[in-house]
Amino acid sequence: MAITMTPAAEDHVRSHLLKRGKGLGIRLGVRTSGCSGLSYVLEFVDEADDADTVIGDDVKLFIDPKSYAYLDGTELDFVKEGLNEGFQFNNPNVKDECGCGESFHV
Repeated sequence: MAITMTPAAEDHVRSHLLKRGKGLGIRLGVRTSGCSGLSYVLEFVDEADDADTVIGDDVKLFIDPKSYAYLDGTELDFVKEGLNEGFQFNNPNVKDECGCGESFHV
């Protein structure tokens, strides 16, 4: 499997990188947090880490080796629903999520 970004997610990241004026892309990872155990982390990448898996050409997605096992097969999307907008993680590895949707476990 692979980790992918939808065109909407790529456009959103590209837009923010341009506004920011620097950056190679974004890092997608997981950390221990929340009531279900894991939560997603997104951050701008200004310097690549040699251990990262890098996906994409125009808009790069960086994934650290520890997180890759939890994220393999994930599609990163950016959705707008009414007044709400944000990234959506379509992760086939998730077995359950907490009620507030902030954390998950595999």
